[in-house]
Amino acid sequence: MPFLREKSGRWSPEKIIAFVAACIPALWLAWRAFNGELNPARPVNEAIHDTGSWAVRFLLLSLAVSPARRLFAAPKLINMRRTLGVTAFCYAALHLTLYFVQEKFDLAKIVSEIVFRIYLTIGFVALTGLIALAVTSTDGMIKRLGGARWNQLHRVVYAIAVLGIIHFMMQTKVDITESVMIAGFLFWLLGYRLMHRFAGEVTYARSVVLAFIAAALTALAEAAWYGATTGVPAWRVFAVNFDWDMAFRPAHWVLIVGLAITLTSFAWSFTSQRPKARKVSSRAPLAIQVQSGS
Repeated sequence: MPFLREKSGRWSPEKIIAFVAACIPALWLAWRAFNGELNPARPVNEAIHDTGSWAVRFLLLSLAVSPARRLFAAPKLINMRRTLGVTAFCYAALHLTLYFVQEKFDLAKIVSEIVFRIYLTIGFVALTGLIALAVTSTDGMIKRLGGARWNQLHRVVYAIAVLGIIHFMMQTKVDITESVMIAGFLFWLLGYRLMHRFAGEVTYARSVVLAFIAAALTALAEAAWYGATTGVPAWRVFAVNFDWDMAFRPAHWVLIVGLAITLTSFAWSFTSQRPKARKVSSRAPLAIQVQSGS
């Protein structure tokens, strides 16, 4: 399996982990279908929703690779990104295929549904973008396109992620808890990239601020969605985020995860430096004393 190896020919732990993670949801869905654990009334419909959800999740995981590399000083995590991105495409393609099955391959009906139902149109556009990214994800295509053109093309992934989440929210209709939470994680990921590009290093203080901003945007998005689709005043939905007697809202989880990432990154940087300090101190104690006093 060459795709699980590094360019040097060695097995890549990062690629193997990503590949195993990619297979688990599909295997679990197949197991549930085999044992009749899907919705008895509409099993294919449940499978459609599951595969669509996993497509969006894996797309966000692929976007999380670059921040994780910097936050945890782990450059080899980049080996996971291609596998995670292609996995997102595979689940999206399976999502559409199952929709074809549900509609009994009635192409005329399927085309009309995609054209006239806006959430299906949005989802199809997102899938088209994923196809373009998957086709050009090979080393050969990178060489043909050139690094600059390839990077320019693959920046469309941000728009695809936005479209995918909008499709997810419109498809779930009533309970948009998970889709709003995923939107919040996307706010964090996009915010991290903007901060890194325009402000330079994303310090721990900036990371904390980013967590609060992403949580606030999540709460606003949830309030706006319910206000626009249900008629419930948006301010009431937003106010629920400050009622601690209520269950955790998506904004709370986005804040918790954002702060947890900051704390974990800080702890990782501290522990990863300690062995180096011990190693140096055993060889050159005088040098360490001079440095610590400066």
